[in-house]
Parts: sequence; structure tokens; C-alpha cells
Amino acid sequence: MGGFLEDVGTAILKGVLGKRKTNAFLINRLVGRCRNRPHPWSTRGDYVSWPGLKDRNYFGRLLPSTNWPGAHQPVLPPREDVTGLFIAGPGDQRLCPKSTCLFPAFAQYLTDGFLRTRLSNIEAEEDRTRTTSNHEIDLSTLYGRGEWQTLALRRRSEQMGERGRLKSETIAGEEWPLRLFLPGGNEIDPQFLDPASGKPLLDTPLGIDNTSPEMRATLLAVGGDRVNAAPQTAMMNVLFLREHNRIAGLFEQDHPHWDDDRVFETVRNVMIVMFIKLVVEEYINHVSTAKIKLKAWPEVAWKAGWNRENWMTIEFTLLYRWHSLVPRTMRWADVEIGGDALLLDNRVLLEGGLASAFADISANPATELGLGNAAEFMRKAEMNALKQSQTNKLQGYAAYRRAMGKKVPKDFATLVGKSKDPAEQERRTALAAALKVLYGSVDGLEFYTGLFAEPREKNGPLPDLLTAMVAMDAFSQALTNPLLSEHVWGDEDIRRETFTQRGLDIMTDTACLRDILARNTDDLGDRFVGMTRPDWQRE
Repeated sequence: MGGFLEDVGTAILKGVLGKRKTNAFLINRLVGRCRNRPHPWSTRGDYVSWPGLKDRNYFGRLLPSTNWPGAHQPVLPPREDVTGLFIAGPGDQRLCPKSTCLFPAFAQYLTDGFLRTRLSNIEAEEDRTRTTSNHEIDLSTLYGRGEWQTLALRRRSEQMGERGRLKSETIAGEEWPLRLFLPGGNEIDPQFLDPASGKPLLDTPLGIDNTSPEMRATLLAVGGDRVNAAPQTAMMNVLFLREHNRIAGLFEQDHPHWDDDRVFETVRNVMIVMFIKLVVEEYINHVSTAKIKLKAWPEVAWKAGWNRENWMTIEFTLLYRWHSLVPRTMRWADVEIGGDALLLDNRVLLEGGLASAFADISANPATELGLGNAAEFMRKAEMNALKQSQTNKLQGYAAYRRAMGKKVPKDFATLVGKSKDPAEQERRTALAAALKVLYGSVDGLEFYTGLFAEPREKNGPLPDLLTAMVAMDAFSQALTNPLLSEHVWGDEDIRRETFTQRGLDIMTDTACLRDILARNTDDLGDRFVGMTRPDWQRE
């Protein structure tokens, strides 16, 4: 993502290109690296069919399966052997020089909203070819995937002071979502059960069978089954709930004639676009290796050939498995806590408060993305990623390099790159040898393994192919949101009616997560909150 961006950055400094034209040029280049949607194939089958083109309960495919005529069908080694390549040894994990742990926390919260493989706590109900996604960046983690969940999470009151709000409670002066379970952690709160069937209205958290009552008592009533996976993702939902309810109070004062639905829906409009702005202007700019900053100006998409209906691909679900960014241990409130001890347990979040949670996570450097750097407790997650890839018969790493217009490394030594540090070079040499033993040649390398075999890009947190694919999908999926369309955002009168002037002003005043946090906490002070380490320097 660096090369041509650096060239364009020079053009900007020379005044050759205007800011909006430059922004559009860069985004079009990033999105245009590969074929646009709609894709001919999906995980519905190995060939083109009408259900495969229309049934969005399956993932799309950027490339056809290995059963497509002419596709390379590599002979794959056992998953258990490959999984070992992902896991860090007994020594320290490699640190990422650029990212704090806020970066993977936000990435997980973002992608858990739309990269939703059909998983279940009952293994027989799992189907890794199918998805429960809305295929939109729509904050379903906060609002739920459908109206039945949204209604369960809303307060739904016409009283002044309550209109448009999400359900919440105040504990020790701080606002929190309601708990999913009743005190004691043994029963789901009846308000989140269907009164007719008694079944949960909200998604049951994945991994719930591995929790104690004390852990379950800390889980929050949220819009997705992965939000409670760890407190660093749950805290994102708390932040956005507080901001939603804060804005609802402002809109209620500005428009006392509005009913509960009008207040709620207008706030949701604002929140979704504000979230997309954060995705582009804080998150994607952190991923970028360039000096220039990209903007979430939606007009680039209005006439673009890539402005098509979203459909998440199976490749996108795999390239976002950033398990090695998570350290073995993290410091919360000056206490060293094992990462596995944080799973499905929000006690550290609830006890320390929201401002401290964001500051503590931002004070932890992320570990480096790549093979040989994932914590041991991520072994099953890596195994399942390989399982997902193989179940859906993805083509190899080399095919995706070619599809993205990139050269295929001639051998594994070239793929893993060189380092001036002797110890790091020794590690890379050993990795190249291990890859050769398992896969034979680069053409035989699996897509998922190859993504993380590449070294981290200079001045970025991700490897090369991964960076390109993330950028391509992020812009083509974020800026095509219906709220940003030419006929909503592009019409001044409709835009003001859809978001209100106050809502538009709030978006303008929001450049990063810290801005929202400062509006919704009293004890943040001057503590650092950010995805980019304060000690980071360009390489």
C-alpha cells in the first residue's frame, strides 16, 4: 500500500493534485487491484448457479474453488503440522513497532459485525460454508442483526428523557449495557427471551460452555455472539452504546415532537456513518504505510464501477484472522493478566471503568502479525482457520498474489524476506525451510499460511498481500453504504433531514475513538488512547 501512495504524496506536496481528487485517485487504485463484485462464485458450490449468485446465506468467492477447471489443486499437509507454524515458541513474542492492542481490539469488533461464519456452541450446527452476516458495516454488534434483536436491545419508551435510547444501567456513576444473565450467571434475563418460545432473542456467546457462573454474570446484552469474547472488544460496544444514548438525549431536546422511533433511527444513522468514518480515518490510516491520510469522502463511490451491493467473501473472513497480534499477557490496572484469562470475562472492564480500559489497552503494544508469533491459547483458532480454508477449497497463495496483480515469490526464502538482524534472519531461514518441507514449493502453499508467512511491511502492521486485500475490501464495502449514497448523503436537504445538522456536526468533530471516549467519560484526563504507539517512528 506504500509505493504508489508515496509517489502521490509527493504530487500533493507539489500542489499537482487537489485533496479530494487525490483521495479519489488513491481509493480507486486500492479498490481496483482485483475484479469487482458481483463475483461469479460463492461457497454455495463449485460452479456458477443461480442460487450461488443470489443466496447471501453463503459467502462470496473472490476466486473459484480448487474444483474449478484449470484451478491448481495442491496437496496439503496435515492441519496439525501447519498449525505449529503459527504458534510462538517459549521465548518472547515479537512486538509490532507500530500498533497498540487497541488496533486488534477495534479490528475484531469491526469484523465481528459482518464476517460471521455460521458457528454454534453445538458443533453439529456449525457450517463453515455459510454466513449469518448482513454483509454491511451497520454496527450490528450494537444494534443486532435484525429487528427482533434491535427491539430487544431498545428501551422503547415515549417518555421525555428516554426516547430513542438503548437499554442500559448506571453503576458507580457509569453507564453500562444490561447484563445478558441474571445475577448469579445461571439464567438469561427473561427480557432477552422470546416470550412465546422461551428461546434467546440475542445470540448466545460463542464458547459459553467454557464459562463459570461468575464469568457469565459479567457478560453484556449485545448485538452479536462474539462481542463478549474479551473485554477489549466488549468495551467498544459500551463506548458506542453511551454515545448513542448521549446523542439521543440531544436529539430529543432539539426535536421534542419526535417519537421514540424517529429519535432512535436518526441516532443510528449518525452512529453508522460515524463508525465508517473511524474505520477509514483512524483504522485504515493506521494500516497504511503512507505519510498521507485517506478520508471517508463518499463521493468517490458514487460513479465508480466498483459501487456494487456488498457480499462478504470467504477470503475476507480468513485474511482477518489476526491472532498473532494478541500478546500472551496484557497489563490491566498494573496487573499482568494472561490473555486466555480474559476470554468471556468482563470483570476487569467492569471493575476498572471504561476510560481506564481504553487507556490500559492502548498502553499495551500489540505483538507482530506473522507466523511463529501467536500465543498458545490461539492454537485452536488457527486450526479452525485452516479448517475453514480447506472446507471451502480455496486456491493457493500464489493464485491470490496473481489475482491482486502482484508477483509470486520464486521460493520460500524470497517470500519470508531478509532481515539485517542476525537472530531474525535465523528465524526466517528456519521458517523458509519448514515451509518447503510442508508445501514443497510456493505454488503449493495454502492461501491462509501464505498470508502470514510474508514479513510485515515497513511502516505498517500487516504483510503486503494482506494490506492490499484489506484496503480493497474496506473501501469497497464501507463507502458503498446506503447512508453514504449520492441520493442520501449527496443531496444536501436529504442529508440534513437524515442526520440533522447537530448529527453532522458531531461527525465532523469525531476523528478518532478518543474523541468519543472523552465525551462519554469523566476520568480520561490526558491519558493516551490510540492505535499507533506513541513511541512509533517511521522506518
